[in-house]
Amino acid sequence: MTVTSPYEAAWNAQPYPTLMIDIEDKIARANSAAEVYLSLSERQMRGRDLARFAGEGALVLSMVEQVRLHGVSYAQHDIELSWADQKPRMANVQVAPVEGDLVLLQLQPRSIAEKMDRSLSSRSAARSVTGMAAMLAHEIKNPLAGISGAAQLLAMNMNEEDQELTSLIREEAERIGKLLGRVEQFGDLRPVSRDPVNIHDVLNRAKLSAQSGFAAKVRFVEDYDPSLPPTVGDSDQLMQVALNLIKNAAEAVPKIGGMITLRTAYRAGVMLSLPGGGRESLPLEISVIDNGSGVSPDIKNDLFEPFISTKAAGSGLGLALVSKIVDQHGGVVECESEPGWTAFRLLLPLWKETR
Repeated sequence: MTVTSPYEAAWNAQPYPTLMIDIEDKIARANSAAEVYLSLSERQMRGRDLARFAGEGALVLSMVEQVRLHGVSYAQHDIELSWADQKPRMANVQVAPVEGDLVLLQLQPRSIAEKMDRSLSSRSAARSVTGMAAMLAHEIKNPLAGISGAAQLLAMNMNEEDQELTSLIREEAERIGKLLGRVEQFGDLRPVSRDPVNIHDVLNRAKLSAQSGFAAKVRFVEDYDPSLPPTVGDSDQLMQVALNLIKNAAEAVPKIGGMITLRTAYRAGVMLSLPGGGRESLPLEISVIDNGSGVSPDIKNDLFEPFISTKAAGSGLGLALVSKIVDQHGGVVECESEPGWTAFRLLLPLWKETR
């Protein structure tokens, strides 16, 4: 079955993953959203049995059969959808008859909308910290320096036992100062530079930095798309994003057998709605995947909010800063996690040369 050219753009503009199934239950077409969601190209799926990907006895096969028997549309909500070797995901599924013995199979993955909503709301939360950052810098950092200086002067005339207390005061003042420094980064409202950035160079720099320090005992696996075009933005800020995500992963993996996978891919069809009705294509996908214990379900939905942390002694600012920087670059950050597997994914726009 071939979608004629006047309808090709409309077919690929469908926001939901959509497949066309022929009379033999083989996949005849897959739109761009389906290629992204199922991580397979249309060429890889076309002409193959639906059961090969969905699994024998899958509910979607039964739904297709019912459509053929009765000629009416069917919908099922909250189906656990398995596809090829991917982990099961929850989705709403709608199946409808099409002229010429074809069946339209549309997947409405709940997770995509939920993750986008969480990412966009986290952007607002990160922005709300900017005003507080300016207040903290002015009202706390200066007196904090005075406290540290006074403790240093007191230590000069104290015995060794009392000096331990003044050392503790200085150490805690320094720790608070570093925390305020991180919060201050939210107050940087300067526009992001708009330069072409090779994301592989950014990942390599971040990996080398991590291997020389906090991730020295972690095994790295690189799975890069060598033809990936550049994104647009500030390479140093994107380096900070990559370093934060790698640091989180390194702290989550087991001490023995810890592994972090850095992966890049081109995913056509991912679009972000912009204020005013415009749309931005986000085809560049960068993933940082670890084999750690996973993110607690209690905080998964608020992971990018400021002051939410998975670590007992964490500040909860690392991922909020990641969200802020990615937002400034016109992208989206999302997280999937289960015990033994966590993936942070960045979706970024392409570099477009202006004339």
